Amino acid sequence: MKIKTILVSQPAPKVNQSPYHDLMNKQKVKIDFRSFIHVEGESAREVRSQKIDFLNFSAVIFTSRNAVDNYFRLAEEMRIIIPDSMNYFCLSEAVAFYLQKYVVYRKRKIYVGKRTLEDLLPLIIKHKTEKFILPCSDKVKPAILEKLDKSGIEWKKAVLFKTVISDLSDLKGVLYDVLVFFSPSGIKSLFKNFPEFKQNSTRIAVFGNSTVKAAEEAGLKIDITAPTKENPSMTMALEKYIKEVNK
Repeated sequence: MKIKTILVSQPAPKVNQSPYHDLMNKQKVKIDFRSFIHVEGESAREVRSQKIDFLNFSAVIFTSRNAVDNYFRLAEEMRIIIPDSMNYFCLSEAVAFYLQKYVVYRKRKIYVGKRTLEDLLPLIIKHKTEKFILPCSDKVKPAILEKLDKSGIEWKKAVLFKTVISDLSDLKGVLYDVLVFFSPSGIKSLFKNFPEFKQNSTRIAVFGNSTVKAAEEAGLKIDITAPTKENPSMTMALEKYIKEVNK
């Protein structure tokens, strides 16, 4: 069966010039975007129950924009003034750039990785005399925690936000040729919202090994995977598949 409609389980890109818009125009397919999960911030009370005091730390490890938002939101709610001497270690340039929303960039000690924790760890270890805090969600990847444990630094996890399943009841009865997933939580949301879901002729696209595992455990047949050597992005994997089946 040819591919005409795709549902991506993420928010729509904020810019029109995204790879998904290029894919729609080139392959003449309809692509909708819908978050299957969303983030909710923890309360100041919940953070205190974790025995977390932001001022006990001299460095912060930011792995996402959600971590940045919730760290500064909670600091404000708890009337904590983050000192100018705080060190910020950001997983990528995108996260570091986003940090400018809250701090004057040129006046802060900011260290930036290329994209992964492996890139950032050498910078963190160079400053191992600092006390690090990791603002994160309740779904933080175990691999991140393991790598920080093995690094020899003094650090603590702070769960500042949680991943919550979105209400997708308005999608009931709406069929797509391809469903695209980027996390195990997205797979979980599908079956939480639609317990009787049957794949039938729907193609499933998944990004990342943990998502592949979750899809297989849920009994789904996977048709499209990324990243791979040939297709490092999901849009490239989708385009290759569409070209093959829409001949």
